Parts: sequence; C-alpha cells; structure tokens
Amino acid sequence: MSNQWDPNQGQWGPSQPQNPTYHQQPYGQTSYPQYGQQQYGQPQPYGQPPYGFGPPPDHPQATTVLVLGIVSVVLLCGGIGGIIGIVAWVLGKKTLNEIDASGGTVGGRSNVMVGYVLGIVSTCLMVLGILIYIGIGIAVTVSSST
Repeated sequence: MSNQWDPNQGQWGPSQPQNPTYHQQPYGQTSYPQYGQQQYGQPQPYGQPPYGFGPPPDHPQATTVLVLGIVSVVLLCGGIGGIIGIVAWVLGKKTLNEIDASGGTVGGRSNVMVGYVLGIVSTCLMVLGILIYIGIGIAVTVSSST
C-alpha cells in the first residue's frame, strides 16, 4: 500500500482500491465543486461566503433609532410619542449622515431609515394633533362667546 493524496477526505493516506465504474466520469465531462465547497478538501463551514467578505457591521445607533421610531408611533396617543419622534428624527438624520460618510464600511442603513421615517411621521402627527386641539379650543371659545 502506498500513501497518496485522497481528494475525498482531503488528506494523505493509504490508497484504497475503488470501484472504477462508480467514481468514473463519462467521457468529456468534468466534475465541478458544489457551491460552498473547495475543490479538494473539506467543505467550508456554514455561514461563510465562498469568496469575499460578509456585510459590514451595523452602525452602533442603528437599532436605537429604529426602536425610538417604533416607540414614538406606539406612544403617540399618550402625547410623549411626538417628543420621542423628534429624537428619532434628529438622531436618525445624524446616523444616516455618518453611514453615508463611512464609504460602505458601516451598515444598518435600512434600520436607521425606518426609524427616521417613523420619527418624522410621529412628529407630523403630533403637530397635526396640536393644531386640531387648538382649532377645537378656538371653535369652542367662539361659539360660547356668542
């Protein structure tokens, strides 16, 4: 028995007789490695791309802006949601500018964008509610004075 490279196990070992009809490729065809598997050796671990790098890490404040935007819309009926919406709006704009300036080294833009938009919506609804409240107050005052 001689030692030779075994491509199926990815290591050196004793040569073993193989069934030639079982492993033989038809004439003119080549075998290609499957996705995520090296041509000779062990397959790559799961979750690792076959080439290149993974996505960039999220901005540290991406989740914060998203949570603030969601909370601002949920708490809008209580009145405090509009104030939280302003914070989500300002912090979201600052974070979006930092992500854009990073040149692709920082991710999380979609989370920040959702929180930013929800902050804007919450703030606009708060302002609209205040204007309606003032309008109702003026209408009640005018109708009671006449």
